[in-house]
Amino acid sequence: MKVNVFQHVPFEGLGSIAAWLDARGATTSWTRFYDHPQLPDLADVDFIIVLGGPMSVNDETDLPWLVDEKRFIAAAISAGKPVLGICLGAQLIASALGARVYPGKQKEIGWFNIESTSFSPALFQFPKAVTVFHWHGETFDLPPGAVRLARSIACDNQAFQLGKNVIGLQFHLETTPASADAIITHCRDELVAGGLVQSEAAMRLVSPAPYERINQLMAALLEHLTRGIA
Repeated sequence: MKVNVFQHVPFEGLGSIAAWLDARGATTSWTRFYDHPQLPDLADVDFIIVLGGPMSVNDETDLPWLVDEKRFIAAAISAGKPVLGICLGAQLIASALGARVYPGKQKEIGWFNIESTSFSPALFQFPKAVTVFHWHGETFDLPPGAVRLARSIACDNQAFQLGKNVIGLQFHLETTPASADAIITHCRDELVAGGLVQSEAAMRLVSPAPYERINQLMAALLEHLTRGIA
């Protein structure tokens, strides 16, 4: 399996996905948009993972590489490649397919529940309710043809699936204690008390069990997306 990872800032990486890829002998390459990005040859990629970042998909004037990234994502989806978008990555998929991305009613930062909204056997199945790690202020409309998989109190579109092999997640199932520490350290200025924003202390007190649950859920989702890829 040849995987290309779209990375937008150095402190948001693969988290638990790295071990899953290593266990399957995947060949992983990176497109680092913060450091002279060069997009891969689509023919040489089996699976694309689009990571998060603090920027907006609407920042094309300041970050012109967003235009090329969205164009590539749309081409990959059209070619039938499996694509996973996480947080900003989900918003990029939505935007690449013509959906609107805009500020949410409130920020959602910390450990909060999502609930499943789809029970079709053809789609990835989330638990009826599960606590996951969030860090986002924007949301999106569903792209044409996509099916909502999960929602939360703060955000109607927490996850979606398009066809068999495109999934966007507004939240972070890949989060490990180390990756949570990295985003807290680099983005703690967003931790303004109120609403659905947990304190740094509360996030750092989380036990290993919630991390294990979301990492297992991510592994199941990756298996679902990559069925049929050697």
